[in-house]
Amino acid sequence: MTSMRRRGPTGFTGFTIVWAGQFFSLLGTGMTQFAITVWAYELTGTATALAFVGFFGFAPIVLFSPLAGAIVDRVSRKVVMAASDIAAGLSTATLLILHVTGHLQLWHLFATGFLAGAFGSFQFPAYSAAISTMMDKKHYARASGMLGLAESASGIIAPMLAGGLLLLIGLRGIFLLDLAALAIAIGALLIVYIPEPERSRQTEAKSSLWQDCLFGFRYIFASPSLLGLQLVFLAINFVSSFGFIVLAPMVLARTGTDMLALGAVQMALGVGGVAGGALMAAWGGFKRRVHGVLLGMAFGGLFGLAVLGVGRGLVVWWIGAFAVSFAIPILTGSNQAIWQTKILPALQGRVFATRRMIAQISGPIAMLIAGPLADRVFEPLMQSGSRTANAFSHLVGSGPGAGMGLMFVFAGLLSMAVGLGSYAFPAIRNVDTLIPDHDAAAEAAE
Repeated sequence: MTSMRRRGPTGFTGFTIVWAGQFFSLLGTGMTQFAITVWAYELTGTATALAFVGFFGFAPIVLFSPLAGAIVDRVSRKVVMAASDIAAGLSTATLLILHVTGHLQLWHLFATGFLAGAFGSFQFPAYSAAISTMMDKKHYARASGMLGLAESASGIIAPMLAGGLLLLIGLRGIFLLDLAALAIAIGALLIVYIPEPERSRQTEAKSSLWQDCLFGFRYIFASPSLLGLQLVFLAINFVSSFGFIVLAPMVLARTGTDMLALGAVQMALGVGGVAGGALMAAWGGFKRRVHGVLLGMAFGGLFGLAVLGVGRGLVVWWIGAFAVSFAIPILTGSNQAIWQTKILPALQGRVFATRRMIAQISGPIAMLIAGPLADRVFEPLMQSGSRTANAFSHLVGSGPGAGMGLMFVFAGLLSMAVGLGSYAFPAIRNVDTLIPDHDAAAEAAE
């Protein structure tokens, strides 16, 4: 614990060190996710199995978010971030042991995914709040763009490495590389200094943990603009998850379980994300950040998700994957900057955690729905030879994977509708001006 309190690099330099460590962590995690996705599909051959793997990893992030936010505002954010990485390492180590001993089963992916997701719920509010205390607000959007850049760059490298290394070192080798990457991330975190907000300790003394868990809900529901923004993300996360959860089975079904083809599509997601993240890091986004949020959703839906659905080969899949991932750093970075600018740093742990829960609670629901719908409704429909199937076959083709392609098309059109339709609500389109920046409000109060 003494080393955790020792001062070290901070500001943009400190953030860059943490960012570099997280890049390695994301790279290892991406390789593991790719490897277990292929393993689970080869074992079951169904979209439902992959949907449940995603569900058990994502659902605890949503469920535990309010508690995570309350704790993040009470204890050292650096300790929380390190503990989340350690928990992820324990999950990977468990899978490694099970695989080496020949006992790895599908339900083990559910259990370890739930554990990693539960601790991962602390990661987002801790990192987001830490950024707010490490640097000036003018760098918030760029910092978010860099985080998106790291995630996307790892998305390029991880599928290529995992696809090739699976043949050389197998699943256990991938797990070992993931553990090494997590060690690098934790080491980078330990050497930096992350300032703690002064008011967090005052808040801890005045309220109970239960009250802090509910604080974020009260704060967001008191602001029509913040609530409206979260409802937009609630909708977009539902429709995008509805499509993305069947991306791997769609590509594998349409290519005869070609791991390299799946890796190429996932690499395209990474390339687009790198381009979008680099643009966001250099540009900083629209002056009115809500435009980055809503136009990003519309662009990613029409030119990304819908194009992925109509694609029947790598070229079109590459275009769609690039477009949707290009939009993500812009819309998420713009949204992140809005919240970091408007919310006091001492409150951000609780508010950000609740914000995540509201926005993403629809994701696990979509995951539970998407897999069975693909296997029992859309795929049989497109193989039925009915008039409806023939009508849609001109759009998405036929054969295995066509039904999941149609799901992508619907998801893309709905995403575009959510993004553009949100401009009809003044509380959302004027969020940048309706809520004062937290530093301006503090100066006015003084």
